[in-house]
Amino acid sequence: MVTTRDDIRNIAIIAHVDHGKTTLVDELLKQSGVFRENQEVAERVMDSNDIERERGITILSKNTAVIYKDTKINIIDTPGHADFGGEVERVLKMVNGVVLVVDAFEGAMPQTKFVLMKALDLDLPVIVCINKIDHPEARPGEVIDEVLELFMDLDASDEQLDCPFVFASAREGYAMLDLNDERKDMTPLFETILNYIPAPTGDPEANTQVLISTIDYNEYVGRIGVGKVDNGCLRVNQDAVVVNHHEPDKMKKVRISKLYEFDGLNKVDVTEAGIGSIVAISGIADIHIGDTICAPEAPEAIPFQKISEPTLSMNFIVNDSPFAGQEGKFVTSRHLRDRLFRELNTDVSLRVEETEDADTYKVSGRGELHLSVLIENMRREGYEFAVSKAEVLYHTNEAGKRTEPMELAYVDVPDDFTGVVIDKLSQRKGTLLNMGSISGGYTRMEFRIPSRGLIGYRNDFMTDTKGNGIINTIFDGYDEYCGDIQYRKSGSLIAFETGESVTYGLFSAQDRGTLFIGAGEKVYAGMVIGMSAKPEDIELNVCKKKHLTNTRSSSADEALTLVPPKILSLEQALEFIDTDELLEITPETIRIRKRILDPTLRKRASFNAKNSK
Repeated sequence: MVTTRDDIRNIAIIAHVDHGKTTLVDELLKQSGVFRENQEVAERVMDSNDIERERGITILSKNTAVIYKDTKINIIDTPGHADFGGEVERVLKMVNGVVLVVDAFEGAMPQTKFVLMKALDLDLPVIVCINKIDHPEARPGEVIDEVLELFMDLDASDEQLDCPFVFASAREGYAMLDLNDERKDMTPLFETILNYIPAPTGDPEANTQVLISTIDYNEYVGRIGVGKVDNGCLRVNQDAVVVNHHEPDKMKKVRISKLYEFDGLNKVDVTEAGIGSIVAISGIADIHIGDTICAPEAPEAIPFQKISEPTLSMNFIVNDSPFAGQEGKFVTSRHLRDRLFRELNTDVSLRVEETEDADTYKVSGRGELHLSVLIENMRREGYEFAVSKAEVLYHTNEAGKRTEPMELAYVDVPDDFTGVVIDKLSQRKGTLLNMGSISGGYTRMEFRIPSRGLIGYRNDFMTDTKGNGIINTIFDGYDEYCGDIQYRKSGSLIAFETGESVTYGLFSAQDRGTLFIGAGEKVYAGMVIGMSAKPEDIELNVCKKKHLTNTRSSSADEALTLVPPKILSLEQALEFIDTDELLEITPETIRIRKRILDPTLRKRASFNAKNSK
């Protein structure tokens, strides 16, 4: 018999990137008494990963739980970036409702639309939280209209349109049901969650069914499956079978050895869990997202939507540069293979394929940020390898024509820079769909552009808008191939010989373009040391020292002054490299190099490539 469990609410916090989800969860944790009064709490306590804390973004969805008025509220903090949309899609299967956080100044943004669409598709009730109402330029009235328009655009039902609005400042720690109410604490949001989000339902007498929606990993206990108990009861030492909706042949007998529930930021051991509980299960070696843990006597898989397919790929290659193996701890093909396949344990949006070359693996993801976070994590763990330029994944339609992934790009720029942005995106096969003024002297433009047209563009965009522009993108299906795009108009400055860069060599080289290295750095023949001012590549000898004679000494001439080199970040380097170049990644250094280091072989390959077109 289906019953309702009133002492639990399961919610996900969803929003566009940087609209305040994680700060809001922090405040709910603080005001529910999870922390001691005198306890020091880091900002964005839910962002536990180093890269998350440094970049101020959420990459992995996180589970936590608070107690309010004897009701346990399980909260899942989700990422806002489109590249980590796979994290959002799957955790929504665990919850009975969502809190949609919208910035009171920025309003509804591309990712707001994406996450709301996923929630409405699953028929989840939505509480809209207009956050950052303490912002000096907050415009909550207009933002309400934008959100309601978004609901209508997504064909929301009448019940979904009749959703409650809560106004909050997560940073200041208050929420209100009306803008004229007293600014006190988060009680109005807690009350709205209790009143509006339905309690989980299920049949406690039925056979056990738990859908695994997230995988955690711990080197002591291995894989940990996180999911919601849909029916029955799950107990420690219970025998069960693992089945999967998309793999009808899967039927694996297991035993539940460890069971946890969430309490604040901790996992606590429990001996059993009933319907509606979000639990973590360890001790099942190869448990995967989408698996259902069932009673052996009635194994029935719970349907689980397929995660959106990757749109970009790049090759991860064993490093074979002259400096290979000098800085990394894990450098072999086996190390690289094991690490990439281990990433599949927790990242459902990633694909790893072996290629004909035993030293090369094709890795596909949802975007440049998705893949760059994996590269950065591996670099910090001591891996040394090389990666190729990101390329989009093409499909073939029913008519036999090649199709490519498209994006909707929403661009907010100061009015003075609209011309240069339209010009650059048009060159990259972008089509301007909408354009309109927003507050503060800014213009918002909407483009439809091939995904490959955005590869390497963000760097140009920040330069063109003097750092004042904001660009957000969202995947918009596949369309016919739009034609060739020239990624880069400038060539590379290439080191001519192996050695150490010296001031004299660099001084004469800096007139040829922008240098990426300073004096005293190790270089090798074929390594890219800068960006040429001309479209073609130029080879330079930056290890060249001044010849000394009895009339010329090293200090006799005026001191040579070098322009400070442009140090590229990982993302900038990934955007800069061309199709005939690789990015060499080590724990200490990021180097750009030509794929073919030998200049003669490189010229021959370039000549053959031109003639074959």
